[in-house]
Amino acid sequence: MSGGEPRKTEEPEADCQLCPRLARFREANRESLPGYHNGPVPSFGDAEVPLLIVGLAPGLHGANRSGRPFTGDHAGGLLYPTLLKFGFARGTYGAEANDGLRLIGCRITNAVRCVPPENKPTTGEVAACRPFLTAEMERMVGLRAIIALGQVAHRAVLAAKALVAARWPFAHGTVHRLPDGLLLADSYHCSRYNTNTGKLTAPMFEAVFAEVRSRLGS
Repeated sequence: MSGGEPRKTEEPEADCQLCPRLARFREANRESLPGYHNGPVPSFGDAEVPLLIVGLAPGLHGANRSGRPFTGDHAGGLLYPTLLKFGFARGTYGAEANDGLRLIGCRITNAVRCVPPENKPTTGEVAACRPFLTAEMERMVGLRAIIALGQVAHRAVLAAKALVAARWPFAHGTVHRLPDGLLLADSYHCSRYNTNTGKLTAPMFEAVFAEVRSRLGS
């Protein structure tokens, strides 16, 4: 991407330069990890669905390798079985983009499309990627609910809708109704750190999806 804010209908280009630090990291990864996707990771799933799941950013050896959100890392090992359990996916999760898994009634994206060093995007990088998230929500004309995985994703969604985060604070298990009627459900991110420390358990994570499934209907 050659400077300036992207048009709302655009996806990040393979050599997007909006975030210089991420672009440098991508080039370094192309040298050291030549078999990886090593580019902005596109959203996964159909756009004409009622649920959007928003994560943080691709993992270095997960989505950055496979080219599909949450695919091939610890977080995907919790997310995709949960989607299968609650009818938001069909097939078998094989931790590869070609495993044949299909999403049913949901779509997955990230607040930041490129892998950041140490899995930590800066505030500026989240803001630079915001137009893509805004476009994502606008093209999903049947969107009724969003599940934000982590506080960064939660804030990114609110910023993309030009809403003040302080009015809708992040809290695991909370479901906010935004001014336009959209539901915003919060969950701790399904990262290895959160699950290993017990901050997030599988039942806690599943409860969020159960609540959203209940509100959307079967």
